[in-house]
Amino acid sequence: MFSRIRDDIECIFERDPAAKSRWEVLTCYPGLHALILHRLAHALWAMGLWWLGRFISHVSRFLTGIEIHPAAKIGKRVFFDHAMGVVVGETAEIGDGCTIYQGVTLGGTSLYKGTKRHPTLGCDVVVGAGAKVLGGFEVGAGARIGSNAVVTKPVPAGATAVGNPARIIESQPASAVSPVSSEPRLRAERMGPQATDLNSPPLDAQVNAPHTSESIFSAYGVTQADDPVAQSIKELSDRTLAQEHLIKALQVELEAMKGQARH
Repeated sequence: MFSRIRDDIECIFERDPAAKSRWEVLTCYPGLHALILHRLAHALWAMGLWWLGRFISHVSRFLTGIEIHPAAKIGKRVFFDHAMGVVVGETAEIGDGCTIYQGVTLGGTSLYKGTKRHPTLGCDVVVGAGAKVLGGFEVGAGARIGSNAVVTKPVPAGATAVGNPARIIESQPASAVSPVSSEPRLRAERMGPQATDLNSPPLDAQVNAPHTSESIFSAYGVTQADDPVAQSIKELSDRTLAQEHLIKALQVELEAMKGQARH
């Protein structure tokens, strides 16, 4: 038991940059307290002492603001970060190394007793603030649920789910190219090497930056990918930067032509 608690403390100390000492983690982190009390409640539940297990989970909810049903299964090195308002349902399962932020619900969509109503999180899953994962499906290992997402379908391992209703964004290599128009880049290529001999970043970096699950995931706020206004503003900004880049390239080309005319 004590080795498990030490493991939990180390896990929190590693993942939370705000943690100044292990003593602080032990005494001031409600997510750790909720885990310790849940293990006691879960053991009592498994012994058939259902009322006592439920009562301890109720006390834990009062003390920590985190509601975990005593029948829920939670693995090792799970970190409830802040976690006020988190709800974990009866048949939910949380794998090793998961991180769960505040306001998360691992809930069900049916009222049938004796069925798998709540989700199963694989190892190392991250669930962002305010997310709702509803149903008896599986979220694959290493997957991430964006803040305020509402997930009602399985999420593949390593993928990211964002939005309401959630859409799945498969993990991509960093070299992947986004669907943004490549027209400005092609025009710059036609202008020759002078177009890239500038102090500003290349057009590929400005306009065709990859939109991978890495860049879209956010544990706390609404992501840019979920906000159509922010998307429009970003696209306009990208195109403006691209046009400025082309103008500078034209200036370089004109200066070179003037130099050749003098000779």
